Parts: sequence; structure tokens; C-alpha cells
Amino acid sequence: MQAEIITIGDEILIGQIVDTNSAFLGKTLNKAGISIYQITSIQDDEKHILKALKEAEENADIVIITGGLGPTKDDITKHTLCQYFNDTLVENKEVLAHVEDLFTTYISTPISDINRQQALVPSKAKILKNRYGTAPGMWIEKGNKVFISLPGVPYEMKSLIRDEALPALQSRFKFPFIRHKTLLTNGLGESAIAKKIEKVESQLPNYIKLAYLPSLGSVRLRLSAKGTDLRLVEMGIEEQIKRILPLIEDIFVGYEDENTIETIIGSRLIETGKTLSIAESCTGGQIAKGFTANAGASKFFKGSIVSYSTDSKTEILKVATDDIEANSVVSKSVAEAMAINVRELFKSDIGISTTGNAGPTKGESDAEVGTVWIAIATEDNVFSEVFNFSNHREKVIMKASNKALEMLLKIILKK
Repeated sequence: MQAEIITIGDEILIGQIVDTNSAFLGKTLNKAGISIYQITSIQDDEKHILKALKEAEENADIVIITGGLGPTKDDITKHTLCQYFNDTLVENKEVLAHVEDLFTTYISTPISDINRQQALVPSKAKILKNRYGTAPGMWIEKGNKVFISLPGVPYEMKSLIRDEALPALQSRFKFPFIRHKTLLTNGLGESAIAKKIEKVESQLPNYIKLAYLPSLGSVRLRLSAKGTDLRLVEMGIEEQIKRILPLIEDIFVGYEDENTIETIIGSRLIETGKTLSIAESCTGGQIAKGFTANAGASKFFKGSIVSYSTDSKTEILKVATDDIEANSVVSKSVAEAMAINVRELFKSDIGISTTGNAGPTKGESDAEVGTVWIAIATEDNVFSEVFNFSNHREKVIMKASNKALEMLLKIILKK
């Protein structure tokens, strides 16, 4: 059983918005056992929509369309669906009552005829109630194929999929079981990991696949299994994990579905009653952002300073001016002073710092572009390491952030 996702909107194609709907739909449908054949983004154009619908019908059993359901003239999805299914628009009294109730309850401006047109739907469509907006979801069947049209507003689409469309699909079809387990690693590249686990990978059963998902400074290993026997699918993945883990135990961080490296570090700090503070220069707050994205970070994370300029290093973090003049801002002594002083400033157990040259120019230091010093200060010691993370600014920032987390994790796991 396969599905195709079609997202409609010129705003996606010109890069004005990021298509997060497809990512959500892909993940949600896959968990339910529905494989995604293809994802297509198309214009708000009748011919383009008709062409996409025809191709999707040939490719997939389930076609999910998002976008183009607003009340304005540029939203043409409903009219095009009528053309494709040889249908006409009719007023749905239930939808009209819902639209009028939304305006009465939540919207200060009076309802207009344009808003009432949201109640016009193809006569062959089964209505999926949109609790949070005026555009209803629509379910249309053609032979043994199902077409589902949803509004493009993300929170409306997500609610409709979870509460209306997915339960209806699960009652209409029997889907196989699809399971994924993703292992997080830090500190080793994709090709080196592949060499470590080469034998296991070559012996995987045909219903299990292994994918490498590299990012800057880390690699995710995703095991995927698909079958009609849930017990076999789940046991198969666990068996392969038991074979892989001893080969990568020195770089294994945790499982993606359970934790990120930041949550693993946070949990460990909470367990040991330790606290953390951060002084970031070249990483610009990227490390702190990863921690504060998780609820409960205040239990261990005391705070951070983005000491981007030399003045902020001397005035706020109290790094000695003589030190900077003698060694430059990108140096071992400055990195260690930043880690020590941020720890003292926030009265935390651990302080971590980054200072480097992310490029594209050298800035206030003579250090080569890509040079980054990372330091960690504890109650007992301070240590630092220097790295060169290439010459691309984004790459330097992300690799430095990931390396800092890797170093921090090793420190706290020893405690």
C-alpha cells in the first residue's frame, strides 16, 4: 500500500515557506504502515494540479493533497478536483454552520459571502471536519483509490490527519507494519562507520534496510523493517542492533526516537545533580539553543553568554586584555578563561566555551578560517582542544557545536 503527497502552493516553490507538511505526513503515514511513493510540490495552476493528480493516481493507492483550499480566487483546488472527478460544488450545511460558528465565536470581523463559500464542496466528497479552520478536509474515492484533500495550514492539516483521515484509512485498508530505530553517533564519519559495521550490513535479512544519515559532526544509523508480522519486524530490528552496538560502542550516543544528545546530557546532569553554563563566541548560541529546545532544561542549564565581540569577552566574561593581546581571541588560553569564568559567573558545576574563526574572513584573529578552540571547566580541572572544521561558515558552526556536545558527554559519563 503506497501513498503520494501533493503540496500545492507557489509560496513553496519560490522558497517563501518551508514545506513542513510533507515531512509530518511522511512520518505519520509511515508509522501507520503506509509507504510514501513520492512527494510532489506544484503550482496553484489548474493544468499542473490535474497532471499531478493523474500521475499520482497511477503511482499510488492513496493520494493526499494539501493547500489551495482558502476562500480567495487564487485557491483553486476544489474547482480542479471537481474537474478531475467530473463533479460539481454543492453547499454543505454542516460546513456552513461550522464556518458561521467560528466567526461568531472567534473572529471580530463580520462573515462575508467569500467566507461562506468555504461550505461549497464537491458533491462526491465525504467531509472531514476541520475543528480549527474554515476549510474542510475532503475524502473522494475513485475505484479502489482514495484522494484526501487537506488545508495547507499546518496545525489544521495535522489535526485532520490525526483525528479524521488516518482513522478512516485504517478502517478502510489493512496496512503492513513498518518500524524504524535510529542510532545516534558522534565523532566518526559515515565511511569509517560503514567499515566498522560492514559485515553486519552485508548480512541483513531482506526485510530490513540500513540507512546512513550524516550531518556535521554526527551520523545517524536508521534500521527499517517492514512486514505483516509485528513480532518478527520488531525482533528483527532488535537483533541487528545487538550486532551493531558492540562495533560502535565508542561513538554511540543513544536512540533518536528516545533522545537527542542534548537530552541525554541533560538527563545525566540531572541524575548527578550537576549544572551547566556556556560561553559561546563562534557558535553564536547554537549549543544553548539545543539545550533550551527541550522542556525541563532549567533543571540543569544555568544560562549562557554569546560573547561574540572582544569587548564582551573582556567586560562580561572578564577575560584578561593582556591574554587576548598576547594570544588573540582564538586561542587555548582565551577558550579556557571563558569556560572558567562563565562557570563562576553562573555558579554552575561545568562551564563550556567555544571561540574560533567561522569565516569567511579572519575577523579579530589571525587564526585560519575554520579554527575553533573548545574548552570545558569543571570544579577540578579545565582542558581544551583545537580543531579545524573546514572553510564553510555553517559547517564550522555546526561541527563545532556537535564536537562541544561530544566532549561534554564524555566528561559527564566519566563522573
